[in-house]
Amino acid sequence: MNRGQIVEEGFHCRRCGIWHDELPTGYGAEAPLLFYQLPARDRGERVERDEETCIIRGDPDAYFIAANLEIPIIGEESPFVWTVWVSLSEASMERTLEHWETPGRENDPPCFGWLSTDLPTYPATLNLKTMVHTRPVGERPFVELEPTNHPLAVEQRDGISWDRVRQIAEAVLHDD
Repeated sequence: MNRGQIVEEGFHCRRCGIWHDELPTGYGAEAPLLFYQLPARDRGERVERDEETCIIRGDPDAYFIAANLEIPIIGEESPFVWTVWVSLSEASMERTLEHWETPGRENDPPCFGWLSTDLPTYPATLNLKTMVHTRPVGERPFVELEPTNHPLAVEQRDGISWDRVRQIAEAVLHDD
């Protein structure tokens, strides 16, 4: 996971006992989980990837888009952000790419996708149902999880405390 936004305030880590000068309010995956499951030798031949899209050639091909899964931080304006990958159908990916640089694309209807990033600190997040909402050109789409009782969906609905942000940081910074 890559670091995302940083809040200037630090925190005392309960895992390592050290003071960390920054408390990240977001993390991101560089590629969908399927990318990491491919043998390294196959990635160059089968994968077309940049920071926002990933196509894995196979039978069938797999299409992914990077998007932000935002979780409100209780009492704050800015959310906690997981940058995740979502698999889309071929038709949804074609529509998304066709409108990628089109002003007003945020008015397109959302498209269905499957969460394709396994997030730390949660029970399995792979293949949770999502809706991907396009934002204005230059802004990463956002992910709305299906409203279930999965802890990630509950947090997206209800928000999280700063203590929960610290718990996530402790887990991610120590590769749990």
